[in-house]
Amino acid sequence: MALEPNPSLFNTLGTVIWGDLGPLTMYRSKRKKLVVFKKTWPDQPASERQLTWRATWKAAATAWRALTQPQRHQWALAARRASLCATGYNLWLHWKLTGDDAAIRTLEQQTKTQLLPA
Repeated sequence: MALEPNPSLFNTLGTVIWGDLGPLTMYRSKRKKLVVFKKTWPDQPASERQLTWRATWKAAATAWRALTQPQRHQWALAARRASLCATGYNLWLHWKLTGDDAAIRTLEQQTKTQLLPA
């Protein structure tokens, strides 16, 4: 059940509220209304599939951090030159999770960047 907090308190403080705060979860609706719920916890442990995906995403994030700064810059540059609605990190994750080398090679040609090893 959503609670209706007093918005004047938050407006006075000049804060933007979203996410978890103590035992509550808050966000702004599409109509800019503050919605507050009591925080809920999973009632079942994570499935094997969930654990597998979490490990996959963690490995991709770890691999990104292992890149050198110039390599990360190349991914960001390619995303910017291609006018993608994504960051270099988002582009990296797409490639790492899909393994779509052909798409990245095409992007390299279009943006004149070197992303994958030759």
